[in-house]
Amino acid sequence: MRREASVVNKKVCSFPILFALLALLIGTCAVVFPASAQAAPTSTGSITVSGTVASSYDAYQIFSANVVDGDSDAKTFTDLVWASDAVRDAALPVLHSAGMPNSQTTAQKAAEWLNTDSHLTGALSAQLARSLQSSGAVSVALNAGTAAKLPSGYWLIVADDDAIAQGEVGTAPIMALVGGGAVTVKPKAATPKVSKHVLEDSTAAWQKAADATVADDLYWRLSATVPAGLTAYDTYAVRFVDTMGAGLDPSKVAASMRVYVAAGADGGFDAVSADKDGRVGTEPAKGWTDITAQCATKIAADGTFTVRTGDLIAALGGADAFTAGARVVAVYNAPLNSACNHGIAKGNPNEAYLCYPRSPFADQSGDAGFTRTPSDDACAYTWDLALTKRSSDGDKPLAGAVLSIADDRGRTLAADGTWDAEGKATVTTGEDGRVTVSGVDSGKLEVRELKAPKGYTAFEGTRSVTVKAEGLDVDQVAAAKPKLTITAESPLRADSADGSTGSLEASLINTPTGTPPSITTGGFMPSTGDMAMYAAAAAAVAGAALIVVALLVKRGGGSHKE
Repeated sequence: MRREASVVNKKVCSFPILFALLALLIGTCAVVFPASAQAAPTSTGSITVSGTVASSYDAYQIFSANVVDGDSDAKTFTDLVWASDAVRDAALPVLHSAGMPNSQTTAQKAAEWLNTDSHLTGALSAQLARSLQSSGAVSVALNAGTAAKLPSGYWLIVADDDAIAQGEVGTAPIMALVGGGAVTVKPKAATPKVSKHVLEDSTAAWQKAADATVADDLYWRLSATVPAGLTAYDTYAVRFVDTMGAGLDPSKVAASMRVYVAAGADGGFDAVSADKDGRVGTEPAKGWTDITAQCATKIAADGTFTVRTGDLIAALGGADAFTAGARVVAVYNAPLNSACNHGIAKGNPNEAYLCYPRSPFADQSGDAGFTRTPSDDACAYTWDLALTKRSSDGDKPLAGAVLSIADDRGRTLAADGTWDAEGKATVTTGEDGRVTVSGVDSGKLEVRELKAPKGYTAFEGTRSVTVKAEGLDVDQVAAAKPKLTITAESPLRADSADGSTGSLEASLINTPTGTPPSITTGGFMPSTGDMAMYAAAAAAVAGAALIVVALLVKRGGGSHKE
């Protein structure tokens, strides 16, 4: 005879207990109870676990009972007893620790306490499952989508960790009342998400695509959203896995990595400030906490790296804050390197995914207890500008012109293709008249001619070449179709722009000293530095003025009256 025989024939309305026991703190559980008010109590019942969370489940019977379908799709039960001594011994310490009086030990008292004030939370159901698993209590295997016949009573349904599908997450255990009509439960939980962005320095905006100068600091942001309602977890860590393209330099990643967390699944990801010079701050914004010290970054030889957080529940100050979900941001610096792709044909992609705990019962000490999100990506582009010194006489290339080419940060181009932060470097056109600016960001370049080739006069002041890349601010990298254009101020001339290869062509036109002015090809004015041209133009204007004066005098009869 079972220990609880004294409760035989004590009929209990299951409305309040049923709803408390079936409450899912994570996800939803759809339970179908066919109405059969006159049905006789049953000793067995059918249950089906549907959905895509896992392919198999472990079911632990907590209470045994005779169950009957009542009115309004409710179920009632009689003869409530512990399913076994092993289950009782595993469950009571958990319930007493959660606040149930130590004097209460019967199944009936346990059920009543669980019903009071909705004590059966997701966290408590997970603790019950852990205790049952460690105690060696016997479970019954359930295959998803297949009806199984079980003894009537209350069952705790736990997803099998090894059977949880990729991209899914195990929910808090589900308490289901089996018996009477067939029951269907459908575990469902929201899963974490990840996104990746790159900083566009011209707008200080995080985008899916941006352009940059080779070797300049280039900041990337990984963002994770942990959904609300994950109350069954004692600890919760995530791991970013980032795969950088061959065109990115991983040498600065570890030293620059900063990781931040904020409570709540809703809200933005502006954990730190960003400036239009391409720099990113380190001081966390309001509501964000810097958890870099609790994180570990590991970089593999192939450039792939991982960033693993510490316990996010502890970082947020406890389970209450974590219940609302969390946002995690990792920011790091990975410049374009000398081997990067130029132009939009390939770009320099960078993708990442997020690993997160497979279930509340998963071992988070290694990799096996984690599943992952789909990947998300961002992409960086760079361009090449060839500036050719040409004569207005037949567009022939001119060697020997000494130029100062400055970017929008005040740096000047050096002969080896690097940028001089002091702004003192110069470049000289070769036999082909060309100077190449390789791997450059969009924006404005200021050109000064410090020395003209022999037989030519350098133009005075500065003239600009402007490279513009449109269409980088998109929702997905695949949708990015950047449009590349170039404009120039005379005597510079914009010649061509090929977005696919990233190649831009411009010319610097000079008229030979002592040569009458001529219009440069492409509609640009002749060089402003040719003084002979100005003298000829001034003489022409003066001659025209004398003719006009003579005509006016002749028309007025040579006299002038007041």
